Amino acid sequence: MSQVAFLDNLLREYLVFRGFSGTLKALDLEQRTEKDQHFRAERILEQFNNAVQTSDLQALRSLWFHLDNNIFSKLEHTYAVAVKKLENSLLKYYLVTAYSSNRAEKVSEFFTKMAGELQQQSEWKDWFYFPFCRNAEESPTFALFFTKQWQDTLLLSLRNFLTTVYQCLPQPTFVRAEQEAVHMQRLSEDNAGLRTRLLSLQQELHQLTQQQPGTSAAGSSLSGGDGAARRRSVYRQQQSLSDILPFDISPPGHIVDDFCIIASEANSVSQASDAQARGLKLLIRNIGSGSSPVMGRKDQAASSLGDKSTKRRSGSVGRSWI
Repeated sequence: MSQVAFLDNLLREYLVFRGFSGTLKALDLEQRTEKDQHFRAERILEQFNNAVQTSDLQALRSLWFHLDNNIFSKLEHTYAVAVKKLENSLLKYYLVTAYSSNRAEKVSEFFTKMAGELQQQSEWKDWFYFPFCRNAEESPTFALFFTKQWQDTLLLSLRNFLTTVYQCLPQPTFVRAEQEAVHMQRLSEDNAGLRTRLLSLQQELHQLTQQQPGTSAAGSSLSGGDGAARRRSVYRQQQSLSDILPFDISPPGHIVDDFCIIASEANSVSQASDAQARGLKLLIRNIGSGSSPVMGRKDQAASSLGDKSTKRRSGSVGRSWI
């Protein structure tokens, strides 16, 4: 990759300028022993394995923290369980290796530094007995972690995980520096070309307007009132909703007014029915006064008995009944 070689030269120049001779020698040595320019997960795996074999807890934790903060934290949340499982397995591999190498002080140092972090996890509850366990490789709780099959599976899983993650990651900003610079230069050139083209178009338009002043005036004079009428019609068509005035309609009264109207209509109907009832009463009175045979017989019977009170009572009853 040309970008990587270019940045290697920039880095070497920076190291020479700062006087980092040791770092420059290490860089030259690693570049000579490098077989290709691509990242290989085996390098990270070798660093983990070296830290475990030498019981360097600080190097192991710093390397893992670097990967976790810069790479693993950018993954989706679904990978969080797998990342935590690999971290715990790597720490257990560190303890098993230190125990097998008869480095009891490294095991004690591990729990002294990591106790505050691990005691919150139920997975490590049985491991606090590990420093005091005799023949831990034969214990049912720890025997699995001493097998070569489990250790090889752990390293293979870690290698595959790192390979997959690094293949999906974008290139660092430091590597894309040259590409970004070229891209910005290309954008600047395109902007300059567009500005030049816009300026030339504006000049051509200005020249055309200066060359045809009479034609536009003659055309406007020939159009006359028709042109003005068209413009007015166009303006009317383009009228916005905010310019339209609403009709002058008085606002409705309170809703109770409707009920008042209904009540007045009901009163008029009741008055008409009362008038009709009074007319019927008068008609019945006229019929019973002389021409009705039924009412005549009642009057004759009342006169023969001589009871005026009975006559008044019958008349009053008839009126109340009606």
